[in-house]
Amino acid sequence: MIRVLLAEDMELIRGAIVALLGLEGDLTVVAEVASGDAAVAAALEHRPDAAVLDVHMPGELDGLAAAGVLAERLPECRVVILTSLGRPETLRQALASKASGFMLKEAPPAQLAEAIRRVVAGERVLDPDLAAQAIMSRPNPLSEREIGVLRMAADGMETTEIASTLYLSKGTVRNYLGAIVTKLGARNRLDAVRIATEAGWL
Repeated sequence: MIRVLLAEDMELIRGAIVALLGLEGDLTVVAEVASGDAAVAAALEHRPDAAVLDVHMPGELDGLAAAGVLAERLPECRVVILTSLGRPETLRQALASKASGFMLKEAPPAQLAEAIRRVVAGERVLDPDLAAQAIMSRPNPLSEREIGVLRMAADGMETTEIASTLYLSKGTVRNYLGAIVTKLGARNRLDAVRIATEAGWL
């Protein structure tokens, strides 16, 4: 019997996945939680064979961060990341977090069950279209700080507000924004926001 942990913050979706996996004779859900923090705690307690983690969850750890922690503290637990947004950058981040599987939420339930079986058997399971996009698309050229600055700009914050929030000088913030525009080959700040959003970097 394959023991599965499920982490999904939307109760309706979580309940549906638990019910569907319960129909599989060789799978049993040993814990269901609503955050990445709870996923790590439950995994360490129940020691499942596989953890199915939603990318975006509340708390200190999202699904990708939780996957990284599990890779370090419970390497025998294989991780499948679930996402509603198929972005090449998110797939790259999932692989960097040592996830063994990456699937879209709209995939048929039978595919999720099969993915769990395959990752437990030591295989890697990736959505083929997304994997192809990840290979073809360029990696994110922005640093974590630059992403943070651009995200604030995308939220409509002015240079002075960003500087105050990040305890930086206005000149430093302007330098960050200039570097971002250059790195992305954008025409201006708004164009940089558009490019980064479409690439899934924000």
